[in-house]
Amino acid sequence: MDAKSEIDTGTWRSPSVVIVAACLIAMIGFGSRSTFGLFLEPMTETRGWSRETFALALALQNLMWGIGVPIAGAISDKYGAARVIAIGAVMYGLGIYGMSTAETGTALHLTGGILTGLGVAFTAFSLAMAAMARVVSADRRSFVLGLGTAAGSFGQVIFSPLSQGFISAFGWQQALVLQAGLVLVLIPLALALPLVSSSSQVAESKQSLKEAVQEAFAHRGFVLLTAGFFVCGFHVAFITVHFPAYVSDMGLSASVGAWALAIIGLFNIAGSFLSGMAGQRFSKKSSLSFIYLARAVVISALLIAPKTPETIYLFSAMMGLLWLSTVPLTTGIVAQVFGLRYLATLFGLVFLSHQLGSFIGVWLGGRLYDTYGSYDGMWLAGIFFGVVAAVIHWPINEQPLARLAPDA
Repeated sequence: MDAKSEIDTGTWRSPSVVIVAACLIAMIGFGSRSTFGLFLEPMTETRGWSRETFALALALQNLMWGIGVPIAGAISDKYGAARVIAIGAVMYGLGIYGMSTAETGTALHLTGGILTGLGVAFTAFSLAMAAMARVVSADRRSFVLGLGTAAGSFGQVIFSPLSQGFISAFGWQQALVLQAGLVLVLIPLALALPLVSSSSQVAESKQSLKEAVQEAFAHRGFVLLTAGFFVCGFHVAFITVHFPAYVSDMGLSASVGAWALAIIGLFNIAGSFLSGMAGQRFSKKSSLSFIYLARAVVISALLIAPKTPETIYLFSAMMGLLWLSTVPLTTGIVAQVFGLRYLATLFGLVFLSHQLGSFIGVWLGGRLYDTYGSYDGMWLAGIFFGVVAAVIHWPINEQPLARLAPDA
């Protein structure tokens, strides 16, 4: 298929332009939301909230992100990602600004939880990645998806020290206001994406959205992939929100926690590229099994190692290699098995499971800490789920469906 045939809303929106814009969208959107854990301690201390109160807001944010992505994906599949992301940027910015003014737990849950979560959903990097997947040929798709994932990680590298710098220089409230302004940059970037959804792939266009969803859930591999992605959300969200506080609990400075998140993002750039390359050369399901098992090993090593800055940074580097490396492989399996026509919608449904795992990981982390004064139970759960996910992915059938045989 000629990639240029996918761009039908203006000659300047070449594949290169779409890929660059989508990468910047992933970088800013994901980078911003990856920093909220840095606000846990200053906000709870200032407002007198428990960690569970803050954690519930971030858990709701992840839940609304998960619920919103399939909806945003369905709209994007029909009308294009540009309008969806632009609207999401407005909600995203308003939600973060609302966090800066929230004085009660309820206000925080409404702004930082529900509104910000919907904003994140409608600017999700999965929408940008679906747009990228449509403008390249099948043999380049895994690499481009890895590139988009790496861009999101680079956002974490930039935003983690930047947000900590804002907090240190201006206080947490002004830091949130500045961050709200930064996410509005997503609006002009969204205009570089195709304004309408691709109308190529005639064979696939005969299928309705309802038929596509029914077909996916009748496929055992899709169900297993969805269940396994729950574990990814559990790991990533818990660490993103609670790891800076865990580092402080170990007697280390707040800057160590901020740099730990940045290191995760930095090494995930390499992990995402390697994942994308592995998806082109090896079995995607086997690569996913390896990643989840490796996460369990890395978490186990953290628990038994002395808690020094060097240990924290080494853990962050190892976890960074495994961080979002699941995304290009998971997205790639969905595209490979079911095709591109409803990729944003189907991946959105898989991603909902990821965000259910995120909700549990973030909320339960706060609850267990307030109850027992320790995160040890969460780390042990992370090890157990990592092993389970490694087993779940192994029997997935990643061969394209029969209706895609001519294109495959």
